[in-house]
Amino acid sequence: MRAAVYHGPEDVRIEDVPQRPLGATDVRIGVAACGICGSDLHEYRSGPMLIPEERPHPITGVTLPLVMGHEFAGEVIECGADVSGVEPGDRVTVNPILYCGDCRYCDRGSYHLCSSGGFLGLTGHGGFAETAVVSADSVVKLPDGVDFAGGALIEPLSVAVHAIRQSGLQLGDTVAVLGAGPIGLAVVAAARAAGARTIVASEPQPDRRELAVEFGADVAVDPTTDDAVDVVRDHTDGGADVAFEVAGIEATFNQAIRATAKNGTVAAVGIFEDDVTMGARTAIPGERAVVGTLGYEGGPLAALDFKRTLALLERGAFDPSAFVTARIGLDEIVEAGFEALLDGGEHVKVLVEP
Repeated sequence: MRAAVYHGPEDVRIEDVPQRPLGATDVRIGVAACGICGSDLHEYRSGPMLIPEERPHPITGVTLPLVMGHEFAGEVIECGADVSGVEPGDRVTVNPILYCGDCRYCDRGSYHLCSSGGFLGLTGHGGFAETAVVSADSVVKLPDGVDFAGGALIEPLSVAVHAIRQSGLQLGDTVAVLGAGPIGLAVVAAARAAGARTIVASEPQPDRRELAVEFGADVAVDPTTDDAVDVVRDHTDGGADVAFEVAGIEATFNQAIRATAKNGTVAAVGIFEDDVTMGARTAIPGERAVVGTLGYEGGPLAALDFKRTLALLERGAFDPSAFVTARIGLDEIVEAGFEALLDGGEHVKVLVEP
């Protein structure tokens, strides 16, 4: 089969690779759509970060080269001998979390925090391919009203849903969202669905600012021309109850702290390529909490955040057509995918359709 294979930074090749064997509890999926994620861009530009370079991953045994892609949906085409509840022809999305099942975090049900865990497409072979083999436990059936493009978006949208839950956002809270890329936009929509009173989004790209308002932001500020912190404070009685950092850079991380009210919460959602210096003199005296948020529920609980997100999608809280700005073939993934997204143009989400 043909697949997009990561060999190193700025080295993704379209290659013919063997189809993976099907285990007794696995399913083989014909991949219909797979989104390019911000974490994929980090790996492409600056990796390998999560992708195992020399030491095999403890769960998958995989090292470079690796088939990327973890935001995918498709049709089940084959099932292992011990699979039940899923059959060929089912339309599914995939929860890509990998976990050991034996560590202290798995024991308490926090499978997404597994000591040796990872993700399909980053620490195991993923969905930028014609077919993918995954555990049957990781698939979630798509309802009739959700197409494969929507199915591929369930993974990134679930990141936002989990971030809202992790932040402790309450009905009527005020919210700041620093960074309105795909996940930031999803956070805006999820915060609105969760009952946020006022949402201020900060984003330098004009198209994404417009989308932020469309997705539920009351105000969208250009941080290159206005002080984002001042704008947040002006619209939230001196500071947001919850601020979401979704850009993964030091400047927005500290803006999020300064934009948050005393006793407020900063939820760090973005992927950081480097360590950052935190404005402790602002965070600590104001009793502000800084919480990390990673992915979504995995393991035996894999369907929880995905099903919450599917319910929001079905009721119109998320509009997949507004996220997807390009659909490309596998052969186009480097120039029209990775490079186009890194150029910072008008794209929000690029879907690869193998």
